[in-house]
Amino acid sequence: MEAKQDSTESIPRDGGVLDGARLLDDLVRVEVRLYTLLDARLRAAHGHGLGRFDLLRAVDAVPRCRVSDVVRRLGITVGAASKGVDRQVRDGLVRRQANPEDGRSSFLELTPAGRRVLDEMLPTLDRETAEVLRGTGVPDGDFARLARILAAVRGGLEAGSAR
Repeated sequence: MEAKQDSTESIPRDGGVLDGARLLDDLVRVEVRLYTLLDARLRAAHGHGLGRFDLLRAVDAVPRCRVSDVVRRLGITVGAASKGVDRQVRDGLVRRQANPEDGRSSFLELTPAGRRVLDEMLPTLDRETAEVLRGTGVPDGDFARLARILAAVRGGLEAGSAR
């Protein structure tokens, strides 16, 4: 039987040193469990999971989006982004438009069907995320603070300031 660990072990106490391994473990396990739960709920409600949602949202967020923009936004490999885009194109959710300045590349944009899927999934994701997080017993204000902290950490990492 696995020993139950205190979820506050990674928090430094009395000016103590941060347990980096425990913090990383907590971050990764939270992400995996949250992603798995929300992916299942989106699939049940819409027939599409978080991977599709993330890719559609990335394409929508960047004007004249290219596969390299999807790579940067999602932090995935070029191969994964290309395959993901190919699936969205095949399913009629994204279209490629030739880049008039560079015939070797194309711009990505949502089709009306892709816009509809994204617009339908977003409120479900917001609602389900709130429900899952409420179920943890952590006060809502703490999640708002956590969201700000994670956004700052992510921004720093993406800007390369943590190198």
